[in-house]
Amino acid sequence: MVRGQPRLGLLRVGERAALEVWGDPIAHSRSPQLHAAAYRVLGLDWTFGRRRVTEAAFPDALASVDPHTRGLSLTMPLKGAGFAAATWHDDRARATGAVNTLLLTDDGPRGFNTDVGGIVRALREAGIPALDEARIVGAGATATSAVVAVAELGARRVEVVARRPEAVEPLRRLGESLGVTVRPVAFEVTGHAAVPVTIATLPGEATVPAAAADALARAGGVLMDVVYGHWPTQLSTAWTHAGHPALSGEGMLLHQALLQVRVYVTGDPGTALPEEDAVLAAMRRALVGG
Repeated sequence: MVRGQPRLGLLRVGERAALEVWGDPIAHSRSPQLHAAAYRVLGLDWTFGRRRVTEAAFPDALASVDPHTRGLSLTMPLKGAGFAAATWHDDRARATGAVNTLLLTDDGPRGFNTDVGGIVRALREAGIPALDEARIVGAGATATSAVVAVAELGARRVEVVARRPEAVEPLRRLGESLGVTVRPVAFEVTGHAAVPVTIATLPGEATVPAAAADALARAGGVLMDVVYGHWPTQLSTAWTHAGHPALSGEGMLLHQALLQVRVYVTGDPGTALPEEDAVLAAMRRALVGG
C-alpha cells in the first residue's frame, strides 16, 4: 500500500494535488503542458512535473513518493514496472500487461493503460470508426496496445511486420485471446495486401530498409506512426511520397492524456470530465504550442 495517498474520487476545486510523469529519457515529454492546460480549465490547483526514473530505480522511487502525489504517468521503460506495482488493473492494462497511468490511493496504486484508448480515439477522430483488418509495424510494447486497440475497432485480422518472426508470438497469443488472427510478416516482403490502416510502433530513432518502407507505403491506407518527437519519420515520408495520409503520434498522445486526466480527476477513464470539450480544446492548443 502507498500510504497517505488520496482516496479514489473527484477532488474539489481548491484542493491541491501533485502529479508527475516518469521515464528514461523524460526531457522530451509534453505531458506537463497537456495536463497543466486541462487542470486550468477545470479550476484545479494541481501541479504536473517530470522526473527521470530508470526501471531499476522505479520501486524505490514509488515507495518514497511524496504523500501529496495523486498519480503518475509512466513512459518507457516503466510500463511493465507500473503493471507489476499496481494492486488493481483496468481491462486494457490487464490485456496488455502494461500500465502508463497509476492512480495512487490509500488502497494501493491502481493501474490503467490509456495508450489503447488514445489509439482508438485518434483513429476515430481521423475518420476511421471501425476496421476489419490492420497492419502493425514493430513487435514491441506499444504493438501490444495497438493490437488491443484495433481489436476494439472490430479488426479480426492483423499483420505484424517485424524483424524477428518469433517476436510476434506474444502478440499472436494476445490476438487469440481477443478473437483476432495475428500473422507475422518479415520486413523483406515486398508485396503487401492493402489494408485501411497501418500503425507503426517503432521508436523514433529506428531505421527501416528503404525498400521495406516503400513496399509498406504502396499498400496504401492511413499510416498512424506513434512517434511524435522525431517527425517526419522514415515511414511517414514514404507514405507521403506514395500519396497516402500519414498521422503522427500527437493524436494518440493527446487522447491518451485526456483519458489520464479523467483517471486522476474521476478515477475512471470512461467517465467524461466536466467541460470536457473545453478541456480537450485547451490540451490541443497546448500540444500545438508545445
